[in-house]
Amino acid sequence: MNQSAEKLRQYAQENVVFILQKLMEDILAQQPKNVIDWSIAWLDKKGRDIVKQRQKQNIHSSSSDDEVIELPKRPAAARKQRASISAEAYGQYNRKESFQPRVIVKTQQQKEKIGKRLEQSFMFASLDQREKDIVIDAMEERSYNAEDWVIKQGDNGDNLYVVDQGELNCFKRFIKDGENKFLKVYYPGESFGELALLYNAPRAASIQCKTDSILFALDRQTFNHIVKDAAMKKREKYVNVLKQIELLSMMDPYERSHVADAIRSANFQKGDFVIREGEQGDIFYMIEEGELIATKTLIQGQEPVKVFQYKEGDYFGELALLKDIPRQANVVAQTEVKLIYLDRHSFKRMLGPLEDILRRNTEKYQKYEQYWINQGK
Repeated sequence: MNQSAEKLRQYAQENVVFILQKLMEDILAQQPKNVIDWSIAWLDKKGRDIVKQRQKQNIHSSSSDDEVIELPKRPAAARKQRASISAEAYGQYNRKESFQPRVIVKTQQQKEKIGKRLEQSFMFASLDQREKDIVIDAMEERSYNAEDWVIKQGDNGDNLYVVDQGELNCFKRFIKDGENKFLKVYYPGESFGELALLYNAPRAASIQCKTDSILFALDRQTFNHIVKDAAMKKREKYVNVLKQIELLSMMDPYERSHVADAIRSANFQKGDFVIREGEQGDIFYMIEEGELIATKTLIQGQEPVKVFQYKEGDYFGELALLKDIPRQANVVAQTEVKLIYLDRHSFKRMLGPLEDILRRNTEKYQKYEQYWINQGK
């Protein structure tokens, strides 16, 4: 490498890479709508603090490896080209290199037990049997006592966890240095800790054992090579759908990503009834493709009449997640339809009651409630 390129590399390493890495981690964790304005504010406030901390560390010759990311060396054939900084530096921990999956010896009974838990976990739903076998071999059983912290918000993370036995509480600070807010309880079959691996970001929440617990831990390498692509593809697809639903717009990215994991899909043919008036309802539907209508019996003894038209991007059945009342209308497919949906049980297990989210946006809740009262749905 010539002297000029070496100076550029050294300058980037000492003054640029570490702060851009931190900025990227926070962007992926927070997912702001206006990235440019958010980044400017971040650089002006948090960026300055990070630089000051780094300067203090440099004075005491104790800077950590987490803040300085070695730039990949350029291949010999490319050394005469113009010097550049590779974006790979920012994804060093998630880069796919030569992969040899780890194998932790287990009995057949242990393998079957882990396999059963994987079937229950949304995170592994897209894997084929070969991929599941690799994951099962790589998982490590870990035991925790009640009140032990498994992960803490803001820490770095190298493992995803699947709950085998016990219950664990999830807490999150929504404001820096604020109090931990309880979000939900994790039960056997559920997984957590994947955000740090998916986005190479600090832990987005804290998990504490409510009871004595047994967890299966999956390492970053196996997750990156086997689980990550399928999980990210599914999650990003449904996260984008959820962002368009006004009722759910006040979710923070952590909550939204876990709802996306719980989503399922269903197809209906023209003329099919998705829901029927008078039935008990426990499903919230969002329309991915197709058109539907809502019909309602306005006069007893007469045929139901059309009261609403649904199209792609619309949703229905949300009252089933808010109140325990029978369906107030029929919803019938007018074309071939592809829906995504959440059942009440999955929604509450992922996030707790929807009212916890709507409490942050009371005006919108009142608007939706009054709207459906007026519509008679």
